[in-house]
Amino acid sequence: MKHLIDPTDLTLEEIDEILKLAEDIMADRPAYAEVAKGKKLATLFFEPSTRTRLSFEASMLELGGSVIGFSSANSSSAAKGESVADTARTIEKYADIIAMRHPKEGAPLVASMNVDIPVINAGDGGHLHPTQTLTDLLTIKETKGRLDNLTIGFCGDLKFGRTVHSLIKQLSRYENIHFILISPNELQVPDYIKEEVLDKNGADYREVERMEEVMDQLDILYMTRVQRERFFNEADYIRLKDSYILNLEKLENAKEDLKIMHPLPRVNEISVEVDKDPRAVYFDQAEYGKFVRMALMMKLLGLTK
Repeated sequence: MKHLIDPTDLTLEEIDEILKLAEDIMADRPAYAEVAKGKKLATLFFEPSTRTRLSFEASMLELGGSVIGFSSANSSSAAKGESVADTARTIEKYADIIAMRHPKEGAPLVASMNVDIPVINAGDGGHLHPTQTLTDLLTIKETKGRLDNLTIGFCGDLKFGRTVHSLIKQLSRYENIHFILISPNELQVPDYIKEEVLDKNGADYREVERMEEVMDQLDILYMTRVQRERFFNEADYIRLKDSYILNLEKLENAKEDLKIMHPLPRVNEISVEVDKDPRAVYFDQAEYGKFVRMALMMKLLGLTK
């Protein structure tokens, strides 16, 4: 395990190791406070981010390391036309590990092919977001107690949602997972995900347009926002952005142990009245992300307490 570009770069055994380490860190944070002393993380974020970038930075700082980097393409030499490969080669001289977010699919892969330090894909366009996937797996494990025998509903923008694509890709490797894909026709899961992931793995899935008709079947409801930045046409965005809004009324028939997840940021797809419902775990989910990134960076850097 040298880089993390795609969720399937990790074996199920490696994922179990990372999740177990994250749980150990959660249980005894002071024991890990110095393990990355002298190590530097470079956060190369070519598009805006709040949670992911700050989560990476908080993770390295809590491990006793330090952080360098930038938070937008305009504040880097990319604005002058520098290639991703050249940026990565340069940063390699300054840091021990790279976390990269980029609007173009495949950019972190290009970076990883040109350096000898670990590269973590922190989100590439509408493609993949593997550390969010690890965050989601830890959230599911901590709140449901298992990673198999689950019915999970993905709701909202399933076409451009890289968190959705990554989690489907990963969960399809576990036993007895049933996927219910809830979206308007315009925002359905791309055909390549259906063909290369769901169909290839023999996964059980179906597509519906209304969350109400399947709410009582769900163990997990994974909400997503309709992302303005993924649309080429503003009119399409305006027409679809309010298609799916979760409120308490829509939860009336849901299971008592349903868990409501969201990668954040939220716009209005989950009413604030849902925040106080004990089934809502999306802010806990954000915290789990810090611990799983601590564990991942320790593994990639070969660190132990």
